[in-house]
Amino acid sequence: MDRGDKITTEQIWADLMQGNQRFRTGAPQSRDLVREREFVSQSQHPKAIVLACSDSRVSPEVIFDQCLGDLFVVRTAGNVADKQAIGSLEYAAENLGPTLLVVIGHQNCGGVKAACAGGKAPSPNLKAILTAVRGALPSSPAADADGLREAVIANVRHVARQLQDRSEILHSHVQRGELGVIVAYYRLDTGEVERL
Repeated sequence: MDRGDKITTEQIWADLMQGNQRFRTGAPQSRDLVREREFVSQSQHPKAIVLACSDSRVSPEVIFDQCLGDLFVVRTAGNVADKQAIGSLEYAAENLGPTLLVVIGHQNCGGVKAACAGGKAPSPNLKAILTAVRGALPSSPAADADGLREAVIANVRHVARQLQDRSEILHSHVQRGELGVIVAYYRLDTGEVERL
C-alpha cells in the first residue's frame, strides 16, 4: 500500500490479516531490508499503532508480516496501559498519522496468568502490572486454558476502553473518525490473530 495515501481502518486491518496469513503459512513477503531502512531513515509514517504484550513470542511486526516503519509498536507486560505507554500512543496519534490502533492480547499471557493466580508480587513495579491487570478480570477467573483465554480477552478489552477514558488525545482522534480501534487475540500455537 502506498504510504502517502490515507487508508481506512478496515483496509489496514485487511492488510494486517493478509500479513498474518503469510506468517501463519510460512510464506512471508520477501524484503530488501537495506532499502526499507533507507526509505524510513528520515521520517516515519506508520499505518497502525499496536499496543501489545512484551512477551518475546508476540512481535507485532513478525506476526503481521510488516515492513520497517509500518507499525508504531508499544509493548508492556500484560499490554498494560500506564502513563508512559499512553503517552507513546498519543505521540503516534498526534504526529505520525496512523488511522488504526490495535490492542492485542495473547494466548498463555504470563502477566494475566500471574494476576489470576492472585499471588504477591516481588517488587512494587511488578505489583503495578498485576494490579492493573486484576482491575480488568472477572471476580473469580477459571484456572483452566479457557478461563485464561477469557481473562486475557477481558484484559485487552478493558485496556482498549481505558485508552480513551484516560487520554483526551486518543478519545478525540477516535471521535473525529481519524483513528479506529480494533481489539485482537493472538494464538501462540497456531499464529492466528483473531479480531474480537
